[in-house]
Amino acid sequence: MKLSGSLAMSHQLLLPVIHKARVIVDATAGNGKDTLFLASHAPLRSKMWVFDVQLKALNNTRSLLDSHGIKTPITYILDSHSHVDWYISQPIDVVTFNLGYLPGGDHGICTQSSSTLTGLEKCCHLLAPGGVITIVAYPGLPVGREEALSVESFLQSRDQRYYTVARWQMINQKNYPPVLYALTKKEGCS
Repeated sequence: MKLSGSLAMSHQLLLPVIHKARVIVDATAGNGKDTLFLASHAPLRSKMWVFDVQLKALNNTRSLLDSHGIKTPITYILDSHSHVDWYISQPIDVVTFNLGYLPGGDHGICTQSSSTLTGLEKCCHLLAPGGVITIVAYPGLPVGREEALSVESFLQSRDQRYYTVARWQMINQKNYPPVLYALTKKEGCS
C-alpha cells in the first residue's frame, strides 16, 4: 500500500521502534491503513489496541487486516482514544493518531481537540522510554485547523528534559497540507 506525504513520513519515523515494540496503539482506526502498517511490522509477541468511535471504522480495519492475513493479536476498542488508560496500563512503545474524519464515512463525525488532547496527555504518561507518538493533523477545514493548533500548542509545552518533539510538513503543496507531529520520550525517563 503506497502512501505519500505525512502518512508515509509517519510510518518511516515508526519503523525503527515498531520492530521491537511490545505495546502498540492505533488511536484512530479509520480505514485501517495505519493499523495494517503497524501490524505488518510488529513482532508477533506484541499486543496491539485499535481505537475508534465508529463501528464502521473498526469493521473496515478488521476486514483490511483479515484480507492481508495479519496474525498480530489486536484488540479493537469502540471508544475514544481519550479513554486509552481505561484499557491499557502498561508502558506503550508506539502510538499513532491520524486525525480528522473517516474517509468514505460521515464527515460530520471527526476528531475533536478536547478528546485528542486528553488522549495525547494520557499516551504521554503511558509512553515507554524510547517510545514514539506520531500525530497527523489536517488543517484544511476550520475544525481541523483548530485541532492542529491545539495539538501543536500541547506538544510545544512538553518538557524538553523528557520529550523530543518535531513537526514535519510539505511546503510546496496547496490548500493546507497535512502536518505530522512526532514525540519521543527520552531514554532514562519514567
